[in-house]
Amino acid sequence: MKVLIAIDSSPASQRVLEEVAARPWPPNAAFCIVTAVEVGRFAELPALIEDAKRECEQMVKAGAALLLRAKQTATTQVLMGSPRRVVSAYAQDWGADLIVAGSHGHGPIGRFFLGSVAQGILRTASCSVEIVRYPAGGRAPSSHPMKVLVATDGSEYSLAAARSIAARPWPVGTVFKILSVEELVSMPVPVEVSSPATSLLEEAMTSARARAVEATEGTRKILVQAGLTVLGQDQNAAGDPRRIILDTAETWQADLIVLGSHGRHGLDRFLMGSVAESVAVHAHCSVVVVRK
Repeated sequence: MKVLIAIDSSPASQRVLEEVAARPWPPNAAFCIVTAVEVGRFAELPALIEDAKRECEQMVKAGAALLLRAKQTATTQVLMGSPRRVVSAYAQDWGADLIVAGSHGHGPIGRFFLGSVAQGILRTASCSVEIVRYPAGGRAPSSHPMKVLVATDGSEYSLAAARSIAARPWPVGTVFKILSVEELVSMPVPVEVSSPATSLLEEAMTSARARAVEATEGTRKILVQAGLTVLGQDQNAAGDPRRIILDTAETWQADLIVLGSHGRHGLDRFLMGSVAESVAVHAHCSVVVVRK
């Protein structure tokens, strides 16, 4: 497993390093810590570019030293250009399986914007991306048993996400909760109780309920076969998946939300999938978006 850790000089990046250092990883995991010098900022002062590069080199080396204390070794790289683009491009060239980055947002406004760099990486990366969040001054979630919410719609992308987390080690005592949402079908105009449209609506809702149950069981099977602890299933909720995932994570006090992305290229990747991006932007906790 190859993990690219994208940092800057913010406290959020320090929390990213602490999270990576605290988390168990596969024995063959390789790490690379990167940061970027946004050359455009120094267009009129080129003499400052070398100074900025030296500061960045010291920053990534300090990050590597933190990981070394946790018995993990990491290479380092200082990239030149807009971090929104060069981090994803380098991840693809390096063959990263996962990019880990931090969110600068804590309040409603900050969380909405997420941080232009993190959101840019989230939209453009060809591999999985984890956005790390936890309260300032608090312990890294992975330094204690985690509560992981796995959101699934039963698609190949959701099942790929389940297989991805099933293949990774987790802190002792970590528990997983599976959530599949029955998306409600909206009718453009009111319909009579006995009309054909009502029958079609009932049929669609029955089908949505069946898909949610199938999605839950498929994901549960993958996790249980990997020896992970999966909590008993609540009744599947119905409504807007984005709102229900966020509400469930906050009520349950999840440390991490896992979901699959349907976006693969072009416009799909830019939009990424309204559910995945909305959850990543608004969640109170860390979110990993798994790409197949």
